[in-house]
Amino acid sequence: MVLEATMIVVDNSESSRNGDYVPSRWEAQSDAVNLIFSAKTQANPESSVGLMSMGGKGPEVLVTLTTDFGKVLDGIHRTKIRGHTHLATGIQIAGLALKHRQNKAQRQRIIVFTCSPIAESEKDLVKLAKRMKKNNINIDFIAFGDLEPENTKKLEVFNENIKGGDGSHLAIIPPGPSLLSDTLVTTPILSADGVAPRGGAEDGGGESGGGGFEFGVDPSTDPEMALALRMSMEEEKARQEKEGKKDESKGESLEGIPEENQPLLDGQGEASGSGGDKMDEDKKDSDRSKAEKKDGDGDGDKMDTA
Repeated sequence: MVLEATMIVVDNSESSRNGDYVPSRWEAQSDAVNLIFSAKTQANPESSVGLMSMGGKGPEVLVTLTTDFGKVLDGIHRTKIRGHTHLATGIQIAGLALKHRQNKAQRQRIIVFTCSPIAESEKDLVKLAKRMKKNNINIDFIAFGDLEPENTKKLEVFNENIKGGDGSHLAIIPPGPSLLSDTLVTTPILSADGVAPRGGAEDGGGESGGGGFEFGVDPSTDPEMALALRMSMEEEKARQEKEGKKDESKGESLEGIPEENQPLLDGQGEASGSGGDKMDEDKKDSDRSKAEKKDGDGDGDKMDTA
């Protein structure tokens, strides 16, 4: 899979307080950040993810590039909702953070959440897009919330000017009953990392659910449950292997016992095991009759002599 360094830029402006996305725009972003981090690190364990905000007085780097989800989670909890967004400045700072990545073999990507009006002009955004493209940085936009035609047009123009070989994507997600993260899975931003929709596999009928995670549980959010399920599976596998070895040993022990080819019944319907006893009895009867006959002949001779 692709080795990437990804900076996630969240929108913590006052617009993120709105509840038109379940449960709110800010909470929806937090859940999506969790999904993106898991997708990137599971696609390639050497990929790293950073986090920054672009609301308030100015953009702030919350977490530098890392593979530790705990740091990202802590950065989300430390973020306060305030002010308005600084989109262009936030993207430039994210680009600098990627420039100082430790592993230069990692490809550079920025994922930007935006749910508030964009103050920058279309001309300024085009210049920024060309500069980021020159630095080989791909930028994905996740637009939700304030989807005014003016906002979406600016994002579309930016996306057209930054598209490269690996692709920079624009996902426009309107409000609806589904979670933002569930809808995000179906977009090219995450589908390229092989993430399956939650509640089922990519084909819609696979065995694995829970966003493509093993056992349907995300180990980054519930490590104890994931560990318990894995141990249970290993114990069951060991038990089955043990039973298989027992069956094999029983088969080997039975091979040493000779089978009796003698039929259970003889031709006369008698038990084959009693054939020898019957022959002995017949022989005894024959000897007894001969002896009696001999005794009878002796008595006759005596009578004639008399």
